[in-house]
Amino acid sequence: MELDSVRSNMIRVGIIGADTKASWAGASHIPALAAQPQFSLEAVATRHEESARRAAETFGAKRWFADPYELIGDPSIDLVTVAVKVPAHRELVLAALAAGKAVYSESPLGTTVAEAEEMADAAGSLHTAIGLQGRLNPSVRRAAEIIAQGRLGRPLSARVTATTFGNGPESVSTYEYFDKAAAGAGFLTIAVGHVLDVIEAVLGDITEIDARTELLWPEVKLVDTGTTTVREVPDHLDAIMKTSSGAPVGVQILAGVPVPDARFSMEVRGSDGWLKLTGSHPAGVQVGDLVLSSSVDFAVPDSPVATGTGPTAAEIWTGASINVGEVYSSLARDIANGTHHTPGFKHAAHNSRLIARVGRAAQTGVRQ
Repeated sequence: MELDSVRSNMIRVGIIGADTKASWAGASHIPALAAQPQFSLEAVATRHEESARRAAETFGAKRWFADPYELIGDPSIDLVTVAVKVPAHRELVLAALAAGKAVYSESPLGTTVAEAEEMADAAGSLHTAIGLQGRLNPSVRRAAEIIAQGRLGRPLSARVTATTFGNGPESVSTYEYFDKAAAGAGFLTIAVGHVLDVIEAVLGDITEIDARTELLWPEVKLVDTGTTTVREVPDHLDAIMKTSSGAPVGVQILAGVPVPDARFSMEVRGSDGWLKLTGSHPAGVQVGDLVLSSSVDFAVPDSPVATGTGPTAAEIWTGASINVGEVYSSLARDIANGTHHTPGFKHAAHNSRLIARVGRAAQTGVRQ
């Protein structure tokens, strides 16, 4: 049975990868859960006993595990959050699904399309959530409503510019794996994947793709070791895409942009007006809050359910809980109501296929 604790309206969560050092889970998932009383942080797991114990003490988890599979097998855990490096997702996610747990996985779900599809198939009727959280930002949801209601008239065009401080000429050894093709965690699958998902949330599925990628920094300096690593994946994208709304979208995504210059901008023009989404989080559109403006009147977007930052998070991750909190809130409603509205593993597989199409379009020069 999937969730025994539904009867008590409390969802007991176990987080795999909730380290106190440079942990995305610590910066985003921990405060997102703390802001919502329907969740209880039951346990955390890392690869080492010392770090797992420290994480439990720091984040207020009831238990800790140095073996993530023990956390998965714990009958008191209802929802398993997988927030580790992408190559480790598959085995952990499949084990959690086999144990009948609900699962929230960071994006991308797998290192390849095939892995993502395998996990989506394995999920069956279990509740899942994928960390493509930008689409659930309150301003994105309101923008999508404006378009869907036809308030801009016929969508004519859109222009998107996005940046990330990652994938630039310098990095640290912990993040070297982002530059390796086999890891499935590079610029396209993360930075581009999040941006395109927000586009699809507002304008509908991307139906055609013309794209060009560049590898601007083939050698990357690891500043903590002074060594150099070779980047195997692109770090820049220019594209023209068509959406199911009929609107073509011009997209440019820049990597390695310094923190003060970070920006996200999506402007949609219709026959009867325009709307614009803007953000300035240096890590990308998925991390911070967004602001909506429009030529038409609209209801103010809902307030985020979470706004805090984890107790050990660096200042740069301020706002990381906002969109992650929206995912958890949506997932809690699904679990309580027996619905499946939260973007889950089937959506994750769709996003993986979309990014693969971008790659093919760039490599072949043929519209996909």
